[in-house]
Amino acid sequence: MDYITNKDLDLVGLLQKAHHPAAGAVVLFSGDVRDNNVGKTVDFLEYEAHTSMASKMIESILIDAKNRWRLNIAVAQHRTGKVGIMEAAVVVITASAHRAEAYAANRYIIDRIKHEAPIWKCEFFTDGTKEWGGNCNCHKDTGDVNKHIYEFEDIL
Repeated sequence: MDYITNKDLDLVGLLQKAHHPAAGAVVLFSGDVRDNNVGKTVDFLEYEAHTSMASKMIESILIDAKNRWRLNIAVAQHRTGKVGIMEAAVVVITASAHRAEAYAANRYIIDRIKHEAPIWKCEFFTDGTKEWGGNCNCHKDTGDVNKHIYEFEDIL
């Protein structure tokens, strides 16, 4: 599987492949591009990635989550290039015997991808300005680009 792609994410196709006879729960998270941020109107996002490194990291995160929550299926894919409003920039699908594990693992995976994978986004605003940043904005709260706020820590 390509963990990083410059093509539109096929959410339906990925979901169709995410069913397993031992899984009673399938969770799909789609990180969609919204039309606003920091009080400004967003026109579109553009993502760049260190593809080989990001792919290895995402694969490692998926393996870690599969082992931690005994998942039947864990899938993740992230876009690069221009991504329009309401388009999916990232998708994570988890399947397990029960919903608690599927939800927890899904949150863990997206959190780690956003904070750790070498993927960068540029927000293009309708006023003609743009802003490069990491795949997360934790540094605005922590004051340190290497210090992140993991939401999944609440569930561990």
